[in-house]
Amino acid sequence: MTLRLYDSATREVRDFVPLRPGTASVYLCGATVQGVPHIGHVRSGIAFDVLRRWLGYRGLDVLFVRNVTDIDDKILRKAQEAGRPWWEWAATHEREFTRAYDALGVLPPSAEPRATGFVTQMVTYMERLIERGHAYASDGNVYFDVASLPEYGALSGHKLEDVHQGESAGTGKRNPVDFTLWKAAKPGEPSWPTPWGDGRPGWHLECSAMATSLLGAEFDIHCGGMDLIFPHHENEIAQSHGAGDGFAQYWLHNGWVTMSGEKMSKSLGNVVAIPAMLQKVRPVELRYYLGSAHYRSMLEYSDEALSEAATGYRRIESFVHRVVERAGEVPVGEVSDEFAGALDDDLGVPAALAVVHNAVREGNTALESGDGARAREIASQVRAMAGVLGTDPLDPHWADVSGDDDAHGALDVLIQAELVRRAQARAEKDWATADQVRDRLVEAGIEVTDTPDGARWALKSKEH
Repeated sequence: MTLRLYDSATREVRDFVPLRPGTASVYLCGATVQGVPHIGHVRSGIAFDVLRRWLGYRGLDVLFVRNVTDIDDKILRKAQEAGRPWWEWAATHEREFTRAYDALGVLPPSAEPRATGFVTQMVTYMERLIERGHAYASDGNVYFDVASLPEYGALSGHKLEDVHQGESAGTGKRNPVDFTLWKAAKPGEPSWPTPWGDGRPGWHLECSAMATSLLGAEFDIHCGGMDLIFPHHENEIAQSHGAGDGFAQYWLHNGWVTMSGEKMSKSLGNVVAIPAMLQKVRPVELRYYLGSAHYRSMLEYSDEALSEAATGYRRIESFVHRVVERAGEVPVGEVSDEFAGALDDDLGVPAALAVVHNAVREGNTALESGDGARAREIASQVRAMAGVLGTDPLDPHWADVSGDDDAHGALDVLIQAELVRRAQARAEKDWATADQVRDRLVEAGIEVTDTPDGARWALKSKEH
């Protein structure tokens, strides 16, 4: 089947045809490292990690670049408020983001460039834009002349008269809709030398310089959150096309994480930080939750939704571990055609997860009927499908966990054995034994819930 992706630029689902056969080049707008990451920040990392894994599964060599914005108005302001050097503030929170990505099983990028490391390339980019009549210098600033590019607004649908760049004040703009490529130095702020005076990068310029330097003047896919469509991605397209680069061939945007219908952000005060979330559920369960919705949809956060997702993941995990317990090693197999069809249809993760859970139900039935060979075959397929989604229960990444998680896994094996014994007793209409097993688990603080997918358990004291 052909992978088809929704391209935000053309507003249609298109067949994915890489520029270079056998290779997929992807650029993801990464973090502005101003603070501790919350689940809204890392959703794009997880959503497009699935894209990367699927491209790799389909046999493509994936070049995946995720940048770090380490110089920015917010970084400078927050560092100053904290009385800390800007570079130390940025580096500290860059490490926090790296820890969060690693904890959630996001594959490391092929390259992770920092904006401050590409100033030379930005200067060259501005020289090209000025030479081509799309940019101008004024009072030590450099601005992009928006009116010089007739196509401006095509990605976002913004009309020129409605454009508000929303950037910090500068001097010398010819037109309020123009956006800043380079900011003239201010007292006490970091700066770099350029032909137009000392200063620092504008937000938009850095991504064009980093993407084209590492992936070439044209590359396959540009990813990011839908909140970046305007002004950031619109301005990236403008400056890149203005400089003569073809830039991205496909634009993919993920939806927000919301609370009470509002975008999760620090300004709203409804931030759910990753370290706090990992006190509620295990990293693999949080990964499963954040990756379970379609990447283009909004994900409304609630403790209840998180708990339900964690329970759903445990059904997959429990099945695979039960097969391992009975049959020994379970190798990674191949995904089913139905699963492949779901992901080939614009990364349809919800439909793909439905395939996984159907397989788990079939596998549990095989186990209960004593067909270990069939259960092992299904578990092998489940591992492959969960692996594409980054949640293979037997992935060594998830085995590298704390003692508490090791204890949870060991406890799960013991409880599942009891639940199998209870299921067998119920099948034989031995209600006394079935009730005895359940009562003993309840006395131990383990809550058992019977569902169409089989019995589920949870610690009564565990809070989500």
